Amino acid sequence: MILTTLRSPLLAIALVVALVATACGTNNGSGSAGGASGTPASAGGVQAGGSEAAGSGAASQAANLSGDLTVWAMGNEGTKLSTLADAFTAANPGVKVSVTPVDWGQAVAKLTTAIAGNTTPDVSQMGTDMMGQFGATGAFDPVPSDIDPSTFFQSAWNTNQVGGAASGVPWYVETRLLYYRTDIAAKAGITSPPATWDDLMAMATAMKAKGGAKFGISLGTKNWQEYFPFLWQNGGDVVDASGNPALNSPQAVEALTFYDSFFKAGLTPKSVPEGFDITPAFVKGDNPMFFSGPWHLGLIDTAGGAAFKGKWAIAPMPKKVTATSFLGGSNMVVYKNSKNKDAAWAFVKFVSDPKTQALWYKTATDLPAVQSAWDDPTVKGDPNVALFGEQLKDTKAQPVSATWSELSSAINDTLEKMTSGAMEPQAAADQMQKDAMSIGVK
Repeated sequence: MILTTLRSPLLAIALVVALVATACGTNNGSGSAGGASGTPASAGGVQAGGSEAAGSGAASQAANLSGDLTVWAMGNEGTKLSTLADAFTAANPGVKVSVTPVDWGQAVAKLTTAIAGNTTPDVSQMGTDMMGQFGATGAFDPVPSDIDPSTFFQSAWNTNQVGGAASGVPWYVETRLLYYRTDIAAKAGITSPPATWDDLMAMATAMKAKGGAKFGISLGTKNWQEYFPFLWQNGGDVVDASGNPALNSPQAVEALTFYDSFFKAGLTPKSVPEGFDITPAFVKGDNPMFFSGPWHLGLIDTAGGAAFKGKWAIAPMPKKVTATSFLGGSNMVVYKNSKNKDAAWAFVKFVSDPKTQALWYKTATDLPAVQSAWDDPTVKGDPNVALFGEQLKDTKAQPVSATWSELSSAINDTLEKMTSGAMEPQAAADQMQKDAMSIGVK
């Protein structure tokens, strides 16, 4: 998700009026969620990655938990979280869980008002790019020491580090892979997905010149989430080891130059309508390659129908120095003002249990943040989903920063100037660095 903030955390949050889902950018598409039911073996109060439910310790803890528990969750997750809440209550009958769905467009205002007025819920979902913004208010309760960081994907755990301390727990994750038309690639004489940057350029060129596609690929004109993987793949980063901005490093300039080369060569559109949905353009064959998350698996199946099966595939990110992709998703946080912290943290541990994570995947098609949950047949049974699991081992996220929304908006503005031809990559890198120095990243 991309937010817009100012430098004072509470003032900044108060002025933000819109949130976009994690999957936002210029290659849009609304995710679809599958439904399923089931009860995880793990009950209340388990440690992340544990399976303590059947033992006397779990029964004892369940007996000790009681009272009301309020949980806020956003978007699709908010409408489906009752499945997990019911399972938690079944294992902890003394606890009454009340789930409040919150529209993403109202989330910042609602959370800001709650924090300012000391009326926060016990637990809430928190987008990975929101952690710094809200963590700066001091509203989060520190993560207990009995939650093991190694249980989670490292890049997901890192999104919870606010001021050097863990302030939340990964709930679910997402990352990006390359979607491509295998039939158009074959027509262009290409039989395997691109493994390197050079391969990606060659494939995009061939799909347009020989495959008959209108474009060779679809890249976001103003989407930092799509540019950053190229920065990371080239050995660069948003900040250096000291936490200082590094957006005009030689690696960054080279990454921007490569990204911009697709626009200069006419291989990707220089502009798209607001809210552009890549799915129909991909099915039609106009845009035969794009980067996106797991939500597009279902969207493409729905849009293309049975006749489209076998005409497309997904592939890992192309490699330069690395093959790093973007990591998004959401965390769970407990608030310091919670009057029922025992139950609150028991709930967070419960949703972090591998079996609960697998249940949540069946319920909402959100990818597990707990690594061992990927061993569940429900998750690993689909080879396409398994490929996302492999990519999650090489991912990064944006810095945890209270000013990230303001800075990311400025980066998007600069990207748009570059991809439209109004700014060269070196100038774009220098502008990003200037904005980062002015706005701040810490």
